[in-house]
Amino acid sequence: MPPTSMNDIVIRNGTVVDGSGGSPRIADVAVSDGVITDVGAVTGRRRREIDADGHLVLPGWVDIHTHYDGQATWDPEMTPSSWHGVTTAIFGNCGVGFAPLQPGTEDYLINLMEGVEDIPGTVLAEGIDFRWTSYPEYLDALAATPRVMDVGSQLPHGALRFFVMGERGADHAEVPTAPELDRITDLVTEALDAGALGFTTSRTTKHKAADGRLTPSLSAGDPELAAVASAMKHAGAGVLQVNSDFGPGEFSTLRAAAELSGRPLSVLLLQVDNAPELWRETLAEIHAANADGVAANGQVGCRPISVLLGLDVSVNPFGNHPAYRDIAHLPAKQRAARMRDDESLRRALIEDRPADGFSKWMDYALTRAFELGEVPDYEADPRASVAARAAELGVSPWELALDLLSDGDGDALLLYPFENYTGGSLDVIREMLADPHTICGIGDAGAHVGTICDASYPTYLLTHWARDRTRGEGLPLEFLVHKQTRVNALAYGLADRGLLAPGYRADINIVDFDALGVGRPELVYDLPSGGKRLIQRSTGYRHTFVAGTEVSADGEFTGARPGRLVRGAQADPANQ
Repeated sequence: MPPTSMNDIVIRNGTVVDGSGGSPRIADVAVSDGVITDVGAVTGRRRREIDADGHLVLPGWVDIHTHYDGQATWDPEMTPSSWHGVTTAIFGNCGVGFAPLQPGTEDYLINLMEGVEDIPGTVLAEGIDFRWTSYPEYLDALAATPRVMDVGSQLPHGALRFFVMGERGADHAEVPTAPELDRITDLVTEALDAGALGFTTSRTTKHKAADGRLTPSLSAGDPELAAVASAMKHAGAGVLQVNSDFGPGEFSTLRAAAELSGRPLSVLLLQVDNAPELWRETLAEIHAANADGVAANGQVGCRPISVLLGLDVSVNPFGNHPAYRDIAHLPAKQRAARMRDDESLRRALIEDRPADGFSKWMDYALTRAFELGEVPDYEADPRASVAARAAELGVSPWELALDLLSDGDGDALLLYPFENYTGGSLDVIREMLADPHTICGIGDAGAHVGTICDASYPTYLLTHWARDRTRGEGLPLEFLVHKQTRVNALAYGLADRGLLAPGYRADINIVDFDALGVGRPELVYDLPSGGKRLIQRSTGYRHTFVAGTEVSADGEFTGARPGRLVRGAQADPANQ
């Protein structure tokens, strides 16, 4: 006789870390029709039984800071995030994206995304079909594409300004007219009503279009922010996400917009070398806002934000040298051999450095950069930097950098941590992660394809902080899982996920914790138009389920694509 229960799957005897922050426990997890039906001692056999003895059973990761705005329209597998247990990805961050769009203006939005997020324009031009005009039409295009994970989108300020103001909107110093402010309010309302999870803006001088123009939302004034906030208040929806330099008075400006909107404020929180304590000041203001009833949080990382240096990635320490340009057309293996064996070439590359800004930047970078081994070390001792090692060897940093990068087939990499590593350790990151008013983000999956490779951060969050850290205290496993699942989900109103409990979505990772790890970044050429990107694989994910459907097993995709577009906030099953 078939079982009376309608459960389709039961995961047995796993160590369940359910996302609530509660202690791990041995339990079974039953799933039916895409939702969890039971967590505990599940009796009777089911259509499929999975033995998870000795493994962790976790909610799927919720990544709230990605840049898959274009890739989500052409890549149903959503790599690299899907290799790292991500089951929900949110994009449209930092004020850049591809909707709304006036026909014929695609080049500007491509130019802006290429400059801000380091995604080649040729890749975007070939990969995106731009079959939409309005933001709701963009959401419809996303909804029509099956994929391995759920996705959510936010309305980007840069695209909105350009849509409303035309070419004037690309200049951050231009101020919208009264009719244009009304149009902004209408379009933000329209986007939120259609299912946007938030509105995003950039107010940092780090963000420039590929043609050098500063991000168009950089200096948006109070009237423009009020036009956005009024729409959010009217819609009663969305998160206000901001990337800012946080100069004097900036947080007060953003807090005022959040107060007017009645919606949560979410800002990037990281340490920069030229103001290493600024993040603490911003976090204190986040605490004060929450104490006054204004919901705010800081999006934090779990490792240094690092540029990868190599012969074929976007930043090549020797790429500006005339002698290197003479061999740049050769395959990497041949270039590496010439750099090792041709003494005159070596001397030129090491001793006759161009007197330009790039070389000066590299002089500094080599004092911070580390050799990246097969098992990447993201918390290397400063005494292991290229410059420090070179001093011990009695050679110049450039000579050691040349030797390291020309080793083997020329695919070696150096890691230059330029943010979140001022003190030479991750102690600051631990403080950020432990704070109750921060959420996990800043992985930038889908972006910086030739320079930064941080989409693997959910995996690293567990391995480094709950298992491997030796240079200081770690953090409890259940705390980290809670932070990357339920906390992130609730921050964006997705109350139906991030928790292994009856009634919640069956987004599940089954993980061999001992085997869990991130591999060495590698360069591949699999983007549209043959574009290159850095990827980083994982080990240890035995099974990943999205809405109860297995999308990958032991690192291989099953071919199932149950992912959908998440439109707006999702109700908490516990309240239904």
